[in-house]
Amino acid sequence: MKTTADAPARGAPAGVPAAADVLARSSGENFPVASWVLGRRTRADLLAIYGFARLVDELGDGFEGDRLEALEWVEVELDRAFRGEARHPILVSLQPVLRGHSLRREPFVRLIEANRVDQRVSRYQSWDQLRGYCRLSADPVGELVLGVFDAADPRRVQLSDSICTGLQLVEHLQDVVEDRDRGRVYLPLEDLARFGAGEQDLAAPSAGPELRRAVAYEVARARALLWGGRALAGELPRRPGFAVAGFLAGGLAALRAIERAGYDVLAGPPRAGRGLFLGTLARTLAGRPGAATR
Repeated sequence: MKTTADAPARGAPAGVPAAADVLARSSGENFPVASWVLGRRTRADLLAIYGFARLVDELGDGFEGDRLEALEWVEVELDRAFRGEARHPILVSLQPVLRGHSLRREPFVRLIEANRVDQRVSRYQSWDQLRGYCRLSADPVGELVLGVFDAADPRRVQLSDSICTGLQLVEHLQDVVEDRDRGRVYLPLEDLARFGAGEQDLAAPSAGPELRRAVAYEVARARALLWGGRALAGELPRRPGFAVAGFLAGGLAALRAIERAGYDVLAGPPRAGRGLFLGTLARTLAGRPGAATR
């Protein structure tokens, strides 16, 4: 029997995922979505933000109907949430967060727009082009998290953007096969060509030397982005700062897992275990970026 939280929202397109299905994905993330060091209310608020971002991604990636129509629906539902009139359980959960932290509409809309871009763009020629996509798909999440912490200002948002883009690049590296099967390539084509690789190399059962060198190049870029935002952890109060360090450590540990796999992202998505994450977290808190690579 479906609970209210699991029931489809009134007026939603057929096939829109239920809240429970959306939130179930949180266990597979590289970092703790709602860090245990935060208070219960803050954890609930972060889960509401995550739920919205995950719902939008599900509509843009896995929805079997008209995805643009579904994304239009979720933007209308977002506007309802800002009025306190949302119908889908994910957006209903978001309403008190919007009110309690005076969050802006624009970062939410950028997340929706990123998924609209996914319906028409499947390749990125350059890093600048991919970085522009990350400004839609990743950076708004960090701004919203800072909003939940009541700590958003221009400098902190800039540091957060570096972390979020780094985390997005990590995800692209882990999900090369999944993205390929969806007809998408999120590795800049000019970077592949720089090392003598191309799209055809992504179809192999395991990565050849050219692709491994290209992946190593992107790993270095992602690590620089993550570490470039590390000062954010020190600028926040103790608990939010520790949570940000956890986000950083999750990304850095995932990069180390890719390195341990010999930069072969085709044989299976390299994932960091708990031990690697905890060791990387300790080194991150100690301010040792180089240690995270060994």
